[in-house]
Formats: sequence, C-alpha cells, structure tokens
Amino acid sequence: MVGNRIRQARLAAGLTLDEVAQQLAASGQSITKAGLSKYENNRSTPKPSFLLHLGRVLGVRSSYFLTEPSVTIDWLCFRRHASLTQSRQEQIKALSARVVEAQVWLCSTLYPKQKPQFPRPAKTRVVEDAEDAAEALRKAWQLGEAPIESVTQSIEDHGGIVIGHREEGVKFDGLSGRANRLFPVVVVNLGVPPDRRRYDLSHELGHLLLEFNGLPSKQQEALAHRFAAAFLVPADVARAELGPKRRSLSPEELGLLKQKHGLSMQAWARRALDLSIIDQGHYRSLCMTFNTRGWKRQEPFPFHCQEEPTRLKQMTLRALAEGIITSERAEELCSGCIGGIKAAPARTLASRPSARDLLRLPREERDRLLAAAAARAAKDYQINRELTAFEAFGESDLYD
Repeated sequence: MVGNRIRQARLAAGLTLDEVAQQLAASGQSITKAGLSKYENNRSTPKPSFLLHLGRVLGVRSSYFLTEPSVTIDWLCFRRHASLTQSRQEQIKALSARVVEAQVWLCSTLYPKQKPQFPRPAKTRVVEDAEDAAEALRKAWQLGEAPIESVTQSIEDHGGIVIGHREEGVKFDGLSGRANRLFPVVVVNLGVPPDRRRYDLSHELGHLLLEFNGLPSKQQEALAHRFAAAFLVPADVARAELGPKRRSLSPEELGLLKQKHGLSMQAWARRALDLSIIDQGHYRSLCMTFNTRGWKRQEPFPFHCQEEPTRLKQMTLRALAEGIITSERAEELCSGCIGGIKAAPARTLASRPSARDLLRLPREERDRLLAAAAARAAKDYQINRELTAFEAFGESDLYD
C-alpha cells in the first residue's frame, strides 16, 4: 500500500524518481533512485521520518502514504494527441485519481444512500444504436429536446464525477472510466473552447454508456462521436432547425445554431451529413470553407456557458460548514476551495464544562457526561480519516 501511494503522489506531482531524489537530497535526506524504486515497488519499507520529508517534496501529508486507497478506477478510453508524453498521461491519471478519491469519500459521507443515476450500457453495433442510446439518456435525465444548459452539471447532478485539467493546445480531449465499478468518471481538457468541451464530455459519456462488444477501436470512436452529436442535438431537433433536406447551408446559419445548442459549426455540418440533410459534396464544400477562413481551430460565433465542475467544491464547503471536516482536511480534499473560510465551530463547545467543573460534579453525573462525550466522538472517528490515518512513532523512527 505504501509503495503504491508513493508512486501515485510522485506521478501526480509530475516528478521522476531522479527529481524526487534530488529534492530530498536538498532537504538533507540522501537516497538514490534505486532506493526510491524499492519503496515504490514495496521491496523495502520507509520509516515514518522519511515519509515526513517525502510528503513535503510531493505536496501531501505523510498520513497520505499510510491511508488505504478508497477507490479503484478502471480507465476505459484516453483520447489524446501523439504529442502528449507518457509522463503527462500518467500525471493526468494520478491527479484524476486523487480527485475521484476525494469526491467518492465526500459522496459516501454526505449522501450514503445515493447512487449514480446512469442507464446501463447499451449494446451498440451500428449508428442507430448510438442514436437510440443518446435519446434514452436524455429521457432518463428528463432533458427533453431543449438545448442542454450544461453537460457538466447534468453529469454531476446524476452522480457522475467530472474532472477538468488544463492542457493548452489540443493535446488531449478526454478520459473516461469507472470508480469502484459504480461512479462514472469523465476527465476533460479545460484548455479548449466551451463548445468543444461539451462535445468531449458527451463523447466520453458515449464510451461509458455504449457496449461495443469487441468492435475495432476506430469503429468505437465513430459510434461515440455519433452518440455525442445525438446527445447534444437529437435527430428530430436537427431536422426541425435545418429542414429535412437542404441543398446548402451557410456558415452564418451554423454559427447561430452553435450559439443556441452549444454544438460547434463543424459538428453541425457533420450532423447534417449524418442525417442525410445535406450530401457529401456540400459537406466537403463546407469543410473547405472552414479551412480557408481559418475556422478549423478557432471558430467565430463564440458560445458561452458554465462547463467547469463544481460538485467537489460544493460538497467540500458543505462538509466544512457542518463541522464534518477541518479546514486542513478541506484543503486536502479540494485544494484552493475554501480560501479564507474557517471551519464551523463545534456546535456543543459553549455547553461543554471545563475540567475543573467536571471535578466538582458528583461521580455519577461526571461519568454520564463523559460517556455522552465519548459517544459523540465515536462518530467523528468513524467518518474523519484524519483521526485514524496515523501510526504510532517510536524513538527509533526519528533517526535514519
């Protein structure tokens, strides 16, 4: 367990074994790359004093290394550009795993009976299956046929976990998986325009809700693309907006539809082709227009919406306000969320007698008050890992 946690923290910090060893040496802890590797692979066990220094280097508490991970994530799909390095891929996964772990703990603490409200994955072989699955999701979430105000909010409202990482330049589009085989997880790039982000979120939903049964990866991607477009703009809505058959579409018309539905102009053109509203020749003509006007990467008609996750911050602030967690634990769960907010004072603080007051009471009354206080504290020990995530230090632990 300790080795796995050390590796996860190192990957999340974006550091190599050599870089960690150098930073530890600068703080007076001499260790080789091979020695760190032994710790990560559980071939050797570090002393608690070493973990204190390592935690400072990796930006985590030493108790983090001694805490059993509460989640296991099965990653399904990682859509990325070839220029995204392997180390950055691992860092994105490690950072995402940390957010997922925090969010699952908060969900389990604040809403122990709630389960994600996602349909079962639908068996998918052809594009019609993807269209039907997108329609079924809209129906399950009671979205109707109106434009979706926020895909992120829709996912979070139904128990999914959305994580944003900013990667300037389109080096990665999305990452999807399931935590503890229960919580759907979607990771997107915050460095892309909102309409692109909505599409990426919907695409990853496709990977979560379509069962491909061994189809080639290229075909899986095509079906997930079809799901994304159908989720954002159902077929009936597209035909109502464009008409059942068109000889031509103007880019300006597509720009207005982009601002209404949050689907890019290029995706609208592709949607019209897929639904046989326009033919292949006109679709190619539109693509050439986008390319010659420089719109392939940066389209006009900007679309504004709220497509950043807020669920983790909201739950952290609630837990802090209710006194379930401390300010330090809140910062650990959601770094930067609380700013200058302080934890709520204990609700029974004013009514607690002092030690001197207790000594003046009859023994029976004193025992009754102490028993009641112990019962209240028991709940804190059940839900607050900070009170249990530690090991006793012996004198030998203070010296290497």
